[in-house]
Amino acid sequence: MRVICWLLIVFLQLTAAHATRPNIIVVLADDLGFGDLRCYGNESILSPRIDQFATEGVRLTSCYAAHPNCSPSRAGLMTGRTPFRLGIYNWIPNLSPMHVKKTEVTIATLLRDAGYQTCHVGKWHLNGRFNLPGQPQPNDHGFDHWFATQNNALPNHRNPENFVRNGKELGALKGYSAELVAEEAVGWLREQRDPNKPFFLFACFHEPHEPIASAAKYQRLYSNEDPAYVAHHGNISQLDGGFGHLLDAVKQLGLQDDTVVIFTSDNGPAITSMHPYGSAGPLRDKKGTVYEGGIRVPGIVRWPGMIAAGTESDVPMSALDLLPTLCEVGEAVLPTERELDGTSLLPLFKNEPLRRKKPLYWQFNRAKGAAKVAVRDGKWKLLASITEPGPKNGADLTQQEMLAIKNARLENFELYDLQADVSESEDRSEFEPVVLNRLKKQMQAIYRGVQKEGPVWPNWEWPRHESQRIIWPDYWINRKKR
Repeated sequence: MRVICWLLIVFLQLTAAHATRPNIIVVLADDLGFGDLRCYGNESILSPRIDQFATEGVRLTSCYAAHPNCSPSRAGLMTGRTPFRLGIYNWIPNLSPMHVKKTEVTIATLLRDAGYQTCHVGKWHLNGRFNLPGQPQPNDHGFDHWFATQNNALPNHRNPENFVRNGKELGALKGYSAELVAEEAVGWLREQRDPNKPFFLFACFHEPHEPIASAAKYQRLYSNEDPAYVAHHGNISQLDGGFGHLLDAVKQLGLQDDTVVIFTSDNGPAITSMHPYGSAGPLRDKKGTVYEGGIRVPGIVRWPGMIAAGTESDVPMSALDLLPTLCEVGEAVLPTERELDGTSLLPLFKNEPLRRKKPLYWQFNRAKGAAKVAVRDGKWKLLASITEPGPKNGADLTQQEMLAIKNARLENFELYDLQADVSESEDRSEFEPVVLNRLKKQMQAIYRGVQKEGPVWPNWEWPRHESQRIIWPDYWINRKKR
């Protein structure tokens, strides 16, 4: 009888905990720029589901990715730590030794340990040996269920061949990446999750990252002589459709009022010679830089009963803030044995002041242009170059080059007032010596700590033989011929 009573008490406690803890969905677009959505000012883009979603919660106008390109940004989001602390110095090529170590602690692990069910769908890009021995896989970083690719959907978004579900290669799939990712998430929500537990779903769409392929129904929405324009804009509408499918399922399952949904992007727009139509809006530069265009991204949060619908916030926040925020939301215990760089956003959602212990920080030694390091504190942003530019290609980091990164010094500082000059066009360093010196000291302190912590990986070279690596097809190279 005592055992039965004890089990009943435990069940009631778990049920009560679920009732007070919301479900969590984080949706990440790939290479979606600050100016790539209609709700962020792009009148050429058709993104009706995301636009509607923006009216149901808070639209963030100073939302930042953790880094200006893929792998480091995702590593920062998942761990709440500046990615250079983890040794994720650039995008991770297939078979690279670079990876998020098993000793790192992710949002998924913390929430799973707190009683959440966890699921990852879409792009992973946190290891080089994806679905191979020797490096952690999504299940090792806290996911009960996963359906993923190492990097991009290949050969492109149409009928991809490189998805893996829970360690099993799936071969060629029919359909487009956004609908496949959304359908897997919806299937998990409907059929596989335990309805008696809260859940954390991390949905990482591939769109609009190259190599782009967009369904005809989305391409027909746009009229332009350049097929790259039609493909790129159609790809964002394709992303919008996948996101809408996921939202519809959440509503149909009666989960909308009990679920926090966060939509954002991993970095700014790529704007390549093959697809030059991504937009950073009024911001300077693009993906691959620590100027605003490379790191400021769309950010929308819907939390019924907690966040007022149709609101807007210009308070600076980062993907690094998601781990402490979601741990507080999910009543998970924060790790205390490592340096965290994010801050819980719950005060912001409660209309209270958000107080940070240190500025937001970015570093990318191979950033395009002079600036490699940046911090933001309030309206002020400081950038700096470094004495040693780092390796020629982040995919080929040698130990000597990684040591050079660690020993590099900061120089050539630039200071911008983002409140008055969001395009970073007027360097104020000569006119604001007090602000300049304060931010320099803060930047240098963070920089030293980051360099000290980052690991040095074994020497590695990009595989020379085609059979050992994934080659993109000529689809996007010869796009104008098709």
